[in-house]
Amino acid sequence: MNTETKVKPPMWFWIVSILALLWNLIGVISYLGQAFMTDDDLALLREAERQLIETQPSWVTAAFAIAVWGGTLGCIFLLLRKKWAKPIFIISLIGVLAQFGYSLLLSDTMDVYGASAVIFPVIIIIVGILLLFFANSSIHKKWLT
Repeated sequence: MNTETKVKPPMWFWIVSILALLWNLIGVISYLGQAFMTDDDLALLREAERQLIETQPSWVTAAFAIAVWGGTLGCIFLLLRKKWAKPIFIISLIGVLAQFGYSLLLSDTMDVYGASAVIFPVIIIIVGILLLFFANSSIHKKWLT
């Protein structure tokens, strides 16, 4: 029997949760676009971009999948007001850090795209951290049980 008290979250909780879900769904679309890229799609890329994709280890693609699907699932748990959001966001953040750790530190991404290649990954990492803090705060405020 669950004896935890639920507290009704404010309207902004729902707005943040829905926006976060939309953000993560954009990530899912990006992942699917990369994971199911055809040879014809690859042929349209510059040689250096094609090489980055073709030489990327499968564990990086797996980390990308964990990051976006985990983030999406975490947001669904937020909307369902379940504590499971927090551990799922932790797993998602680990996926994000693994993916971007590889692309920024272990590959030629910076050589191919320049310093601007850092901007979007940093934003994604910050959003991942903020979602984890949001879930944790929501648990403490008893919005999630």
